[in-house]
Formats: sequence, C-alpha cells, structure tokens
Amino acid sequence: MTEQTGEHGIIKSEEMLLNMGPQHPSTHGVLRLKITTDGEIVSKIEPVIGYLHRCFEKHCEHLTYEQIIPYTDRCDYIASMHMDHAYVLAMETLMKIEVPERVSYIRIIVGELQRIASHLVALGTFGLDIGAITPFTWMIRDRERILDLFEYLCGARLLYNYIWIGGVSHDLPAKFIDRTKEFIDYFKPQMDEFDQLLTFNKIFIERTADVGIMPPEVAINYGVTGPSLRGSGVKWDLRKNEPYSLYDRMEFDVPVGDGRMGSVGDCWDRYWVRMLEMRESVRIIEQALKEIPSGDVKAAIPKRIRPPKGSIYTRFETARGEAGFYIISNGKNIPTRLKMRSPAFCNLSVISEIAEGWMLSDVIAILGSLDIVLGEIDR
Repeated sequence: MTEQTGEHGIIKSEEMLLNMGPQHPSTHGVLRLKITTDGEIVSKIEPVIGYLHRCFEKHCEHLTYEQIIPYTDRCDYIASMHMDHAYVLAMETLMKIEVPERVSYIRIIVGELQRIASHLVALGTFGLDIGAITPFTWMIRDRERILDLFEYLCGARLLYNYIWIGGVSHDLPAKFIDRTKEFIDYFKPQMDEFDQLLTFNKIFIERTADVGIMPPEVAINYGVTGPSLRGSGVKWDLRKNEPYSLYDRMEFDVPVGDGRMGSVGDCWDRYWVRMLEMRESVRIIEQALKEIPSGDVKAAIPKRIRPPKGSIYTRFETARGEAGFYIISNGKNIPTRLKMRSPAFCNLSVISEIAEGWMLSDVIAILGSLDIVLGEIDR
C-alpha cells in the first residue's frame, strides 16, 4: 500500500505485480520481466533470465576448438557470422595466426551484410512492438535477400559455420560479388523508404522520443555497448577504436545519438543509430568489394589446432555491441575454460534503470530499443 497526497487529500493506492513473459511476443524470446506497477506507472522492473538453458561455456570444455564454431553460431543466432568471427579472432590471436588479406576482406563483407540483416530484424520488430506492421514486412523482405546471399555463399541461412580458425570454409562463389553489388544497388533507396515509412512517422516519434532516456554515464556504468551506447552520444566502436580484420583501411563514420527528436539517449536515438549504421555498412561493403585481393582462403588454416599454454581475451563489435571471448589453453586440443562476454546481457541489465517511472506501454518500446537476443544472454 502506498500513499500519495493529491488535491483531495491522501490517496491510497495498491501496487500490482505483473509478469511479462517468458511467453510474450514483445520480450523478444524467453525473457520474463517482473514488473511492479502503480496503476499504469512502472515502479520496479526486474528481468529474469535463464529459460533458454544454453550451457554454451560448459559445453566448450568438452569440444575441440574447431567443434566450438557451430555452437558460437547459436549464441547470437540473429548475427551468427559475428559470433563466429569474434571467437575465431580470439583463437587466431592466441595461436599467432596471420590470415591472408582476402580472408579479412571476405570477413568484412559478410560481417557487414550480417550487421544489416541483424539491424533489419531489430528495427522491424521494434516497429512491430509499437504497432507498425508494414515496416516489419518490408525489412524482413530485404533481410531475406541477404540470407539468399549467405545461402549461395555457404548453403545456410541462419547458422553458417563459415568463418574458420585461420580462414573461411571456402572461397566466394563465382557470382557472389556481382550478386552483392546488385543487392547494394537495390538496398540504398530502400533505406530512404524506411525513413519515410517509420523513422519520421509522427506516431512512431511520439512513442519513442524522450522515452527511456539513457544518459551516457549510466550506459558506461552498466557496461552497455554497441548501438545502445552510441545512441547515448558515446562515440565508441571497436572497428574504429581498436580495429581488427583490416577495418583500419575502411572509411566509415560512427553514428551517435544527438537528441534530434527529443533527448540524447532516448529510444528514438537508439533506433536512429541503427538506421545510420546500415548506411555505413553499405559504404564498407562497397569499399571491400572494390579492393578485395586474390589469394588462397585456406592457406593459414592449421592442420592441427593445439594452441600454446596461456590465455587470451579479445573483443569484437557485433550488431548488438562488444562481444568478448576469454580462452584458457593447457596446450591440448580442448580448452580448459572458455568465457564469453554477451553484449545483450549487459545491455539488458540497464532496463531497470531506464524503464522505472515510465508507463507500462513504454516498457515495450524501451526493451525493443535495446535489441536483445536470448541465445547469447542465456549462454
């Protein structure tokens, strides 16, 4: 029971505990939110995770290093190429493997295609959460074009097992570059259509601007990374700040939230950063397609993967933020320990800070703007 003083004296109200999820379309997976409400106002919110039961890190202690890649595929299953690349980057650093330039360019191309595909899911479902159906169907339609490219590349549409330690499973098919260029030419005007349809839609702006404001100091203190961090105005992107895989050769900008429609760090800014990032990914892909050299993509793949004794931690900029892999090797073909830093796990932890005090309907918008994937959260 709580008491508030109103114009008619003391008003007594009762708080109510609501469970949103784990079976709820707007929680983006098996996430449960324990929400305490006072009427329509959220006074407390607690995310409850663990329903997916991945046990990924423990599984890795019983798998050879090359067998782990199909499991990293299933961590962030919306951006599997990124998870594979992040793990492989750690192994190549530990084993001091220098991959051919062609491999690095291929990884950049597929990685940025994957970033676009992931953001299309994030933005489409975000609009769907708020009630906009058409943007979702349009964005999923364009994501399918990228999945067609991946299917042509490696035969898979969701879980790829394409990026291997020291290289990739096989070279680009004969017409892959031409098909990718065709997609880029098609996709550029589509982004303008998305802006007309959703980005500057009056209803969408009213539902997202000045809602769920995340100040930069809050984002940093909670370990928020990726577009959710950059939406708060913090210009931090590992592809720029700590380049890997020849990203230092690519010219692109790092978009940040500027409070254009409301306050810096609101739901609209987090959405807007992802929209701008798709345009930057297009720039990167075009550069990589133009500059990609020839070479043997399997030249650096070791015949036997037995890293030296020691440990390594590397970071990678996925579509959701900073993924990290900490690996301890005892010199055998199976890791002693493997720990993964999930960007979505850290991003989700801030929801209690930025969603309390808002209306129940705003919680849906705030959660959608964080773009979580439960496969990596419940790793």
